[in-house]
Amino acid sequence: MMKKFLMALAATTMVASPMITAQAQAAPHREETRIVKHGPHGRTVVKHKTVVRKNDHRRWAKGQRFDRRYATSYRVIDNYRGYRLNAPPRGYHWVRSGNDAVLVAITSGIIASVITGAIR
Repeated sequence: MMKKFLMALAATTMVASPMITAQAQAAPHREETRIVKHGPHGRTVVKHKTVVRKNDHRRWAKGQRFDRRYATSYRVIDNYRGYRLNAPPRGYHWVRSGNDAVLVAITSGIIASVITGAIR
């Protein structure tokens, strides 16, 4: 009984771990700064500034679902030969995300291949 429970727990963690890391990558970066100025008459003025930035670059991986909202400088690559990429198979197209070329299935959005730094 205990062995089955441990095996089920191990299988659950194996399935859930990629989802947790994908959420951590997509989380925005929060930066807080504190500005202290000395004003006239000996007064001290303290200002707090919070900046929330989206991640500049997302790491795509084979098997993930491609979401264009998280892609930086998203474009469909029509002239794949100009970037020295192979012709995409039927039902796929090359997509630009930052400096990466991503081969995505048109209907499902599943990533088949990622070439990092292919676009300069």
